[in-house]
Amino acid sequence: MDILSFCSESRVLIVAGKGGVGKTTVAATLAQMAADAGRSVLVVELEGKPGIHVAYGKEGPLSYLGSELLSPASGPRDGGRPPSGTVRGRWITPDDALLEYLSDHGLERVSRRLLSSGLVDVVSTAIPGIRDVLVLGKIKQLEREGIADLIVVDAPATGHAVTFLTSAAGLMDAARSGPVRAQAADVVELLTDPARCRVILVSLPEEMPVSETVEAAYVLEDRAGVRLGPVVVNGYDVVPDALRRPVAEAAADAGVTLSAASAAALDAARAFRLRRFELQAEQVERLGRELPLPQLHLPRLDAEQIGPAELAILVDALASEVAALEPSGAR
Repeated sequence: MDILSFCSESRVLIVAGKGGVGKTTVAATLAQMAADAGRSVLVVELEGKPGIHVAYGKEGPLSYLGSELLSPASGPRDGGRPPSGTVRGRWITPDDALLEYLSDHGLERVSRRLLSSGLVDVVSTAIPGIRDVLVLGKIKQLEREGIADLIVVDAPATGHAVTFLTSAAGLMDAARSGPVRAQAADVVELLTDPARCRVILVSLPEEMPVSETVEAAYVLEDRAGVRLGPVVVNGYDVVPDALRRPVAEAAADAGVTLSAASAAALDAARAFRLRRFELQAEQVERLGRELPLPQLHLPRLDAEQIGPAELAILVDALASEVAALEPSGAR
């Protein structure tokens, strides 16, 4: 599949997954791949430990007003040519979204009093889901304004992501009229239009993340009405050729003499590693069987954190995976 086509199928990509599967890294990778293809991209972080700026080698977390992360003027990315597009980043919180919403309606002084007095928390408790709708409403506004060709959202972890993406439909059922229902209706319209929005789920090739990904996928389709894109399997390794060879054979070819005890220990370690690869493959096969969506595999990188050099490796890997997709990568 053509990368530009993949990046143009929807104007908003919401990246979700179980905590610890690397969804922030995947969001950054998707954004840079789209920029390499000439798209202007906005990456939105919502909660958790900020990480997008680290992947782009920038200082400090993102702000609500946003900042530039990547542009042609940045020069060549590690291992490649300069991007022809741009990446900007923003951090959006419910309080900031509410403050801007009320300010736009001439109520800035009232909104600041609400925030400082803690009444916003009271309202949030009285109207479940309002915080999520405020954030999604802001994303909807950015999409409608055409602030970028593509908006990539680093969503909450899977458990909260389900609530995050289904809150608007719940509010529509609870509120029969008024601005809250209108905002919720606009959000539902965004989420259920595949030309405007898709959800990219991220998993590890392990039992628990795969099970949670499968469960979340069907809940999101049934309750939120979202269109799911390909599943990203992060940290998926193929068996190295060197590991396929028995220790004795490899040692003989290298002219190395091993004691029987050393050879036995190395063979045991080799068998353990091979079993780990088998278990990964079994989980990836189960994911494909229980959730019939295309898969995009990203390699595991031995790095303490993902910076520009690691991001470049992942972008190239993701681009190769997307290029191998059928013309349409969404169900």
